[in-house]
Amino acid sequence: MAFLTVSDSIIKWLSPDLALHQIMLFRSLFAMVTVAFIIKLEGGIKILKTRRPVLHLIRGSMLVFANMFFFLGLASLPFAETVALFFTAPLFICMLSQPVLGEKVSLSRWLVILLGLGGVLIMVRPGAEAFKFTSLLPIFAALSYAGMQMMTRKLGMQEKAGTLTFYIQVAFILISAIIGLSIGDGSFNQVENTTLDFLLRAWVWPSFDQLKLLALCGTMVSFGGYLLSQAYRMGQAAAVAPFEYSSMPFALFVGYYLWGDWPDAVAFVGSGLIIFSGLLIVYLENRANRKKPVRPAQIDY
Repeated sequence: MAFLTVSDSIIKWLSPDLALHQIMLFRSLFAMVTVAFIIKLEGGIKILKTRRPVLHLIRGSMLVFANMFFFLGLASLPFAETVALFFTAPLFICMLSQPVLGEKVSLSRWLVILLGLGGVLIMVRPGAEAFKFTSLLPIFAALSYAGMQMMTRKLGMQEKAGTLTFYIQVAFILISAIIGLSIGDGSFNQVENTTLDFLLRAWVWPSFDQLKLLALCGTMVSFGGYLLSQAYRMGQAAAVAPFEYSSMPFALFVGYYLWGDWPDAVAFVGSGLIIFSGLLIVYLENRANRKKPVRPAQIDY
């Protein structure tokens, strides 16, 4: 989570100067260098063989859009608040598990979900003067991420972490390149909005310092994603999941140190409810699955 927080902070740092899809493309190209090293350690190119390359790319595409929504929000929202809103993902996973997977969601879990959504309302503040549409972007990111996790559970893939990481990066490269070829000339950037400008601005060749940051970003996201994926493969999901929330103190520190961002009291209350409800969901899942066989989960970035 520390590695992934560094990667996110680099993207926020570069957001005033480079287009989002350009950053994502360069990040994934640099990440592929690390992924190639990981693949070699896990058995070589033979681990990339799969019967479902299309499903891998669809799953990867859902994560691409989750990242895009998250980073578009990150460009104009405080770092810690964006991370806190994204932590609604476990709530959406629980909500979708019944209609998508046919899993029963107990009354206690629905009450926890409502508690977490109450935290979202406190943070987003609909109808208030402080409301920003960009506050919804991390929530869309969480929903896309939850959909990706639903596909993971439904497919029940048991492939190596290096294989999953490789196809995720392929999806990032393909989609970023397509977006860049479509709107990378900046002709659609006719609006004065920080978020849309980040998405629609023209590509420019990065400076040497920016390339170094992009290389670091790619390295951090590949190592961080691989370590997290391995943690879920080797340990119980309910035991590993709470550690994802360690990114919150990292985000608070980085946001304050680099940009002077510090959430107000309302944001602290809302984010506290979201995190508390997310941890409760993890606890309830753990309690319900104690007597069931452990099935490794997959989480990729």
